[in-house]
Amino acid sequence: MQLLQTPDESFVKSLVEKIVYYLDYHVKVPGSLEFSVLTILLAVLIVVLASRLSRYISRFLSRRVFPHFSFDPALQYTLLRVAHYIIVTLGVLYALKIGFSVDLTSIAVILGFLSVGIGFGLRNLASDLVCGFILLFERPVKVGDRIKMDAIEARVESISLRTTILITNDDIAVIVPNSDLVMRKVINWSYGSQNVRISVPVGIAYGSDAGQVSQALVEAAGCVKEVLNTPRPQVRLRSFGDWALDFELLVWIDQPHDHASIRSKINYQIYRVLSERGIEIPFPQHDLHVRTGEFQPRMDTTLHESKATDQGQLTTDN
Repeated sequence: MQLLQTPDESFVKSLVEKIVYYLDYHVKVPGSLEFSVLTILLAVLIVVLASRLSRYISRFLSRRVFPHFSFDPALQYTLLRVAHYIIVTLGVLYALKIGFSVDLTSIAVILGFLSVGIGFGLRNLASDLVCGFILLFERPVKVGDRIKMDAIEARVESISLRTTILITNDDIAVIVPNSDLVMRKVINWSYGSQNVRISVPVGIAYGSDAGQVSQALVEAAGCVKEVLNTPRPQVRLRSFGDWALDFELLVWIDQPHDHASIRSKINYQIYRVLSERGIEIPFPQHDLHVRTGEFQPRMDTTLHESKATDQGQLTTDN
């Protein structure tokens, strides 16, 4: 027994068929590419799913896998970023294949031609990308490191393929191209051993006892808990300045990222100890010596003789 469809059901069925037909209607472009609205929507869905999958895998690795291994945070960050880039790249390639029927071998050829164009027109961008991989794998600068570049001293917040974000002491974000971190000179306070030596210059007035000054400076360093006892603080007489004896206090610390604050604490203690011992910290000054005696102006006789001669010649002519 065959069921008869009502006019409304027939209309809805035909409408759905037309919608599906237009959504799946393939448009061909010159070459082997073709696409439809449905394939484009599928491509977008694949990219979104790849991004979500990357986030899920990152959370799974950071919460379930990495805690069982002794990976430092910088290495964990590098592995997570690499996994993210691989998953997203594979998702984009598969989305291009589904959405536009792109042959992956042709993509390789296109990327080869693009690399030539990038080499000529986008050299800075290509350099930043390559330096981004260098920072992620070689890790001369890691997330959390305290670095100084030119007049900027900040903490590394994140490293991406093209740029690195630094956070200064004033909580200001500085966006630096990766090529600057690789090509230019960078002071990394957190690289290698955490024990570093810092220098605190001090100017002392002439006439002060150098031995008492050295004892006072060592005592001031010992009053700061961040200063290490081993190696012991040292004092050097660096030079004889114009108005002061230039001493230098050398101390070791194990918190290089906080060296500015430790310098400030040491300076406070130096000022306190020197004041208690009556040791003077001079200010810039210059001595002016004035000689006393009788001042006798000296006349230029040649000029007067010349004038007298001219006047005598003028009288004779008259």
